[in-house]
Amino acid sequence: MRILVVGGGGREHALAWKLANDSVKPQVFCAPGNAGTAEVATNLPIEAENLDGLIAWARQNKPDLTVVGPEAPLCAGLSDRLAIEGFKVFGPSKAAAQMEGSKVFSKDVMEAGGVPTAKAARFTDAKAAKAYARSAGLPVVIKAEGLAAGKGVIICATQAEADRAIDDTLVKKVFGEAGNRVLVEEFLEGEEASILALIDGKHIVVLASAQDHKRVNDNDEGPNTGGMGAYSPAPVVTDSLWPVIREQVFDRTLAELRKRGITYQGVLYAGLMIGKSGPKVLEFNCRFGDPETQAILPRLDGDLAPALLACADGTLRDEMIRWRPEPCICVVMAAGGYPGSYEKGKVIEGLKEAGAMKDVAVFHAGTKTQGWQGRDERRPRAGRHRAGQGREGGGPAGVQGRRQDQV
Repeated sequence: MRILVVGGGGREHALAWKLANDSVKPQVFCAPGNAGTAEVATNLPIEAENLDGLIAWARQNKPDLTVVGPEAPLCAGLSDRLAIEGFKVFGPSKAAAQMEGSKVFSKDVMEAGGVPTAKAARFTDAKAAKAYARSAGLPVVIKAEGLAAGKGVIICATQAEADRAIDDTLVKKVFGEAGNRVLVEEFLEGEEASILALIDGKHIVVLASAQDHKRVNDNDEGPNTGGMGAYSPAPVVTDSLWPVIREQVFDRTLAELRKRGITYQGVLYAGLMIGKSGPKVLEFNCRFGDPETQAILPRLDGDLAPALLACADGTLRDEMIRWRPEPCICVVMAAGGYPGSYEKGKVIEGLKEAGAMKDVAVFHAGTKTQGWQGRDERRPRAGRHRAGQGREGGGPAGVQGRRQDQV
């Protein structure tokens, strides 16, 4: 069995690692992968957003399954193009990927489908957006509509901050075309949780809960990042909440998408705020979360590939997913200065020793090997470095070693 994993981050390393350890021992390829994926898969010199290059490789090498990690190629229609060529792909269509690619579309779906979410208004005019923010009450959240590399959501405590965020987005175009429209949303209070579900178009299998942490410093201080760590399960998601999340979030969303003629196949990630009035959706993503994946997949008891294939085939069953009871923790290590400017190209040592520890795995993101020969002697170089520790019964658990090299 041949599996292509598209992407080069910690999420893709975790996916490749789990797939490579499936009982059928598939041959795994990563495009472009990183220094870590090279230890469990064959890296390909094809960037994740090079759709033509990926299609050409698939035509020649005929993978049995393609697993698309990042959101950008999904929103650009990679799944559609692979499906047209007759290849099985895990990842939603371009139309379905709008759940992440357009915050306005996603909000429209939630409001029409009765999915609990923050109140919001849409704007293309900065003056009107500022006036609405002033009347809505503070704090307020300003969101660029499109993909903005995780930087398009700004929490504003003052009107001056809201005005600046609106001007930056709509007038100065700091997020490019992603900021052609903005959402001005109410600020929700509570505790966040990440809930992911595998979907085959009709059937839904909800995965174990997780919670990530975004601020760069200890004690929940410092600027937001793409994620400084995660753990699974998330205690805030109690047993009584699961049926509520399943019906109000996933069932209602899928029903509304079907009304619009959209079939969702892949993973749907719901970022939730758990408050006094129950769970509300902050955002949807059309792919596995990062770093949540690094904390969730090590808890999966059994093979992953059959469930991903079943999503593509429309044959997903509950019994395909089983969980180990042990929790898993992912801790991120980053170069000084991250998420701002930081020094790149530093050598990372001690990875072999860390990975050999009981119940520990190291996952890479964006690392490279330079100037070293041999699998055991290569030293990844990185500017950003994630590492972590996790526990799972019996095997490496999901430490995330995310090292971001010269990318």
